Order: sequence, then C-alpha cells, then structure tokens
Amino acid sequence: MTTAQERAWRELWPRFGIEDDGGQLDFEALFGRDAPRTLEIGFGNGEALVAIAAAHPERDFLGIEVHRPGVGHLMLRAEALGLANLRVASRDAVEILSARMPDASLDAVLLYFPDPWPKKRHHKRRIVQPAFVELVARKLRPGGRFRLATDWQPYAEQMLEVLSAGTEFENECGTGYSPRPASRPLTRFESRGQRLGHEVWDLSFTKR
Repeated sequence: MTTAQERAWRELWPRFGIEDDGGQLDFEALFGRDAPRTLEIGFGNGEALVAIAAAHPERDFLGIEVHRPGVGHLMLRAEALGLANLRVASRDAVEILSARMPDASLDAVLLYFPDPWPKKRHHKRRIVQPAFVELVARKLRPGGRFRLATDWQPYAEQMLEVLSAGTEFENECGTGYSPRPASRPLTRFESRGQRLGHEVWDLSFTKR
C-alpha cells in the first residue's frame, strides 16, 4: 500500500468502513436514511463505484473488496469528493451476502470484471455459479437489477448460461448480451483493454 492508502485505513475507515461484527447490516442506521441501495462486488480500486456514487447522491452504495490497497484508494477518492452515500466492507463477498445482508434489501448488484480464472481446472473458482446467482436473487428486491461485465468471452458465455438457466432472473435483452449501460463508467482498466483490442460483454438481468 502507498503511504496515502495506509493513512486512509487509519483515518477514513471509521467513516467509510463496515466493521466485521457478524450482525445483520442495518442500512438505515449505516447511511442515516432509507434510499435505494446498490452493491458492487469486487470493486478493484473503486473507480467505477466512486463515479456512480458521485453521480447519484440520491442512492446509497456499498462496495465489497478484499484487496486492501484498493479499499484505501476508494476511501481517499470518496473523501476528496465528500461522498456521504458510500460505505465499504473488506471481506469475502459470499460470506457478507450470506451472513450479514438482509434478504430483499438491495435494488441493484454490480459485478464488473471478476477474476475469470481462465484455466479449466480453476473454473470452479469463478464467482458466477448457480448457488451464487440464487444468493444474489435472495438479496435483491423484486425488480432489482443484476449487472455484470467481463472482457473474457468464455466467462461471458458461462455467465449468460448460468443466469439464463435459473428461474430467478429475466434477461433485459432477450437472450443475449446487453449494450454497455451508460451508468457503467469506463475505467482505466477497460480503456486499456479497448486500446489492446479487447472486447467487453455486458449482461443485465432483472429479478422476477
């Protein structure tokens, strides 16, 4: 971590961080209001999440990321922009969803560029599996959105197959991929990929 990121953990975690006390999250207490809620799983360095939170002060945002430098970077950006509608947890996302997230408490879940685990023997480590999709569905309100993106085509195909096979979600784009939504910021990671000729596949599903 950089010196600034270490400072963020010392000084900004009490403002933006969610302590791991094991209890279910009380969003109204956490944000001081009742507003639509969006969760981003695995936000990296937080570029996209901070941009979305800054653009939508009427919504509340929660990010989950285990990479500590990325969490530090996000908190520094959130401080610089004076964001009051953003909180972060640094623990395994499935554990938080299972143990701490109330059912039907989210309006949207974002999963952008998760680790594709490209080797076949590692495919079982991919986060998008039937059990995970069922878990996300439980935490979303009816009509809530699950949005995903990847620059790894085989993973995109698996995402589409898994989400389409279940009964929890409806594909907003019929049977295929979605155009890149205007609400998803173009990160440096994605910009670099575009310069290298990498394609990106977006998916947008609604909870039935």
